[in-house]
Amino acid sequence: MKRTFASAFLSVVGGKFVIVAAAVFITPLLVRLLGEDAYGQYATLMAMFGLLMILVSSGVNSGTRKFISEERDVDGWKDHVFGFYFRFAALFAFLGSALLVGAAQIGLVDAALGEEFAGYASVLGLLVFTSQFGEYARRVLMGLKLEHVSEPIGVVHKVSFGAFAVAFVYFDYGVLGVLLGHLVARVIEIALSLYFISKRLSLASVFTPTPASFPRSRLLSFNHLSVVYIFLLTSLYHVDVLMLERFTASAQVGYYKIALVIAEFLWFVPRALQSVIIQSTSNLWAEGKTEQVTRLSSAITRYTLVLTMLLAVGLAVLARDVVPLYAGPAYVASVPPLLLLLPGTIGFAIARPILAVSHAKGDLRVMIAATGLSALINVALNALLIPTYGIEGAAIATSVGYGSLPLFHVAGARRLGYRPLSDLRLGRVAVAAGATGAVIHPLANAIAGTLPTLALVPPTGFVVYVAVAIATRLVTLDEVKRGVAGLPDPVGARATSLVERVVD
Repeated sequence: MKRTFASAFLSVVGGKFVIVAAAVFITPLLVRLLGEDAYGQYATLMAMFGLLMILVSSGVNSGTRKFISEERDVDGWKDHVFGFYFRFAALFAFLGSALLVGAAQIGLVDAALGEEFAGYASVLGLLVFTSQFGEYARRVLMGLKLEHVSEPIGVVHKVSFGAFAVAFVYFDYGVLGVLLGHLVARVIEIALSLYFISKRLSLASVFTPTPASFPRSRLLSFNHLSVVYIFLLTSLYHVDVLMLERFTASAQVGYYKIALVIAEFLWFVPRALQSVIIQSTSNLWAEGKTEQVTRLSSAITRYTLVLTMLLAVGLAVLARDVVPLYAGPAYVASVPPLLLLLPGTIGFAIARPILAVSHAKGDLRVMIAATGLSALINVALNALLIPTYGIEGAAIATSVGYGSLPLFHVAGARRLGYRPLSDLRLGRVAVAAGATGAVIHPLANAIAGTLPTLALVPPTGFVVYVAVAIATRLVTLDEVKRGVAGLPDPVGARATSLVERVVD
């Protein structure tokens, strides 16, 4: 199958959609089986683990996608990149696992999080290895531009996790059972990924020394700066959860985590775009095609905002119906922080394609400065607001931190030489969102019952939003035609024919 940006995006967004759909079933089951306190403990553990994995990954994943995707006039270039990063990943996985287990043994985990968390260190130590190589192997496939392979494997990983985690928890393994579910799913992911990698690359290259001419310093420099950048970026996800654990009860952390999980559903399209852009723009930067980078990034940023705003308006109107149905009646306490998180979630969605394009450039100092400012705002506001306002304070702080991200990164993008907001059409986005909200908010209030509301409001909102978007030329029919024409056949041919009939 010929790989185009549209086909790659379709593969990734299709995989993300299935993963989100799976999470819609998995998370509520785990929430109900674990209970509010245990789910809060699990959320805290995974926040700590997520920050640790940034140090462990050491830029391996993003570096792999960037450098394997590049076409260089060097014999065995892709094999050498694969072997180089594999050895790097193994070394840091060992160090990270040893650090985690050692911290538990000497009481640091007890002191930071509480006695109940230290007992999970051994399983988390194993999970460091499997997570490292599961993510690494899938990024290799993406760097090889095999998104149609990597994304189904991601789906298998998510479904496997859900099946094993729910089974273990059902048989009274509690939080430990969820961690074991992660462990088993990662092993399956690694086995499948290596099978497909072996068809394109030599697995023996992990034992083959790289030649003297191989640019180790270039790859290592990118890695080291990536560690700082990704750590700062990921802190935006996890600092609030860790600080809540210190100042509130585990049940409150559980309520907040559900708000985060639901808000992050808005990112499945932006995440798909972000996953494709790095390997799609690396060569454009290498060839000096800056204007092409501007056109691509500005269009994708606008499409990201258009799609995310549609979902955000719907979620804001339906939050009081969605949250109790998704997580249970007790989690109605998650509604206020969810609503407070939505503005920042939209901002972070806008930032995602900008992050990917700038990352592909390889000049990470600008990105570190921009992300560091957002991370600093996030930490400071969480420290200020959580002790007084609890989960609502965390939501405000995190939303402001998220929302500042595109502001700083747009400034960084201009410094790098491209303009990602040159075609944003923000006023038209506001008109489409406002018109949609004005229709569906009173409609939702007029309908009695959660299921009828969820059945009628989303399609009504979609029709109104699309009609206004096209009427105001927020998205043109030519753009729709070009987008569907780039999809792989038979989907592309059928979608193009349908659009042409509608237009005519």
